[in-house]
Amino acid sequence: MVVRGRRHLLGRVGSRHRLTPRPRETGGRVGHAVRPGARRQGYAAAMPRACLPYAREHGMESVPLPCDRDNTGRRKVIEANGGVLEDEREGMLRFWIRTAGRGVFMGMDFEKRPQPPAPLREAPQAEGCLTAVVRIPVRIVVLVLVVPVRMVWDLLAVCGKAVGRALAAVFRLLVAAPLVWLYGNLLVPVAKALGYVAHAVLIMPWVLLWKYVLVPVVRYGIVVPAVWLYRRVLTPAGRGLAWLGRTVGHAVAAAARAVGAAVAWVARMLAVVPLVWLYTYVLTPVGRGLSWLGRTVLESVALWEYVLVPSARGVVWLAAGLWRAVAWCVTTVLVAPLVWLWRAVLVPVGRETAAAFGHAWRIAGYVSRAVGRALKWLGRNLVGRPVRWVWLSVCTPVGHWVRDTLWAPVRRAAVEAGRAAREALRSAREAVRQARRDAWRALVGGPADTRPAGRMAEAVEPVGAPARTLGSKTTAPSAAPASETSLLGGNPAERG
Repeated sequence: MVVRGRRHLLGRVGSRHRLTPRPRETGGRVGHAVRPGARRQGYAAAMPRACLPYAREHGMESVPLPCDRDNTGRRKVIEANGGVLEDEREGMLRFWIRTAGRGVFMGMDFEKRPQPPAPLREAPQAEGCLTAVVRIPVRIVVLVLVVPVRMVWDLLAVCGKAVGRALAAVFRLLVAAPLVWLYGNLLVPVAKALGYVAHAVLIMPWVLLWKYVLVPVVRYGIVVPAVWLYRRVLTPAGRGLAWLGRTVGHAVAAAARAVGAAVAWVARMLAVVPLVWLYTYVLTPVGRGLSWLGRTVLESVALWEYVLVPSARGVVWLAAGLWRAVAWCVTTVLVAPLVWLWRAVLVPVGRETAAAFGHAWRIAGYVSRAVGRALKWLGRNLVGRPVRWVWLSVCTPVGHWVRDTLWAPVRRAAVEAGRAAREALRSAREAVRQARRDAWRALVGGPADTRPAGRMAEAVEPVGAPARTLGSKTTAPSAAPASETSLLGGNPAERG
């Protein structure tokens, strides 16, 4: 609903309101030049102000406006129109602008609204002289101790990364690649073949046995007779037994009701009536006598209530006072000094020590990085560049000369020798095949093969009867047709 309302409002604003600056907005002169940035800023500021009245007409109390985190201009415009930041989601700031309120006319605020109170922050505690005295020596000592440790740590990290990469490459080359090749070229085909064999040997017999033996036997040998027995025998027998059971049950229920009524009358006359008489004429007078006796005895409890209880309360009050006095003494003499020592001495010293370790670790990282860069520069200038020069100036030309002068001719000669060897093998194979065919014809007989060995007979198109033309005298196939395109007559081939 909010999104649809926003689109509707933007459409109405774009169609019914002219957002270009008027003469009084451009300094009072018609045609006054306006900077493009100022014009865009005026458009951006007028858009929210023009949307708010229509949002209020549609019953919207507030309107959401998104804004990029890096778009400072849009954020200032939204905040100038009363936008309140809600949260930030994936780099987008979400503002809400109220459409109605005190001092709002046509979407413009003429009175400043009270800003929400800032969250309370704990006031920083003042540092004591002990913190200032301990800070610098502790940082110096920690820096001196941490720099070698950080350099050794970085060296070990670099060596560990190099060793890890080397071991990973060796593992990929010696273990992973052979295992992948073995898996793809040996295990997978063998597993597929074994799967096909197992399916054909182990599964298919059972499937065929189930489908063509067990299912027909169970269906026509057990299920069909059981269904017939259930429908033709058990169902009529069960209905008869059910009718008989209902009849016998009604008779037994009637007899049970009669017997129950007789037993209830006998029980009431033999048990309930005597018990009511006993309660009314025996237990009730005895209970009243015991109640009177109890009240008499409880009157003697006044001694407990007015003498013993106040004495016990006094003793408890005296013990509580002594305990409070002892607790105050312990708190003042022991706990308060310990708390002061913890807050004023141990906490600042520990905080400064931890901060010193952090600063020293960062500074040691900078030192280690500078040393590493220096070693890298020395290695590049003392080893890398000479090796690169030797590679480009010596090894590369020599390699190219060896490739072009020695390896290329050898490779071409090897290719030609291989081609000649393949041709010789192909010719020998064809000769052997032809000799085998000739020997078979000599032994068994058959049509003679007049085609040369190794060549296929050329396809010859059939020659049909020539078409009858205007210059022809007959339609015999042996008659040569006359020319159709020349008036001179004769054979075009003879005329050239």
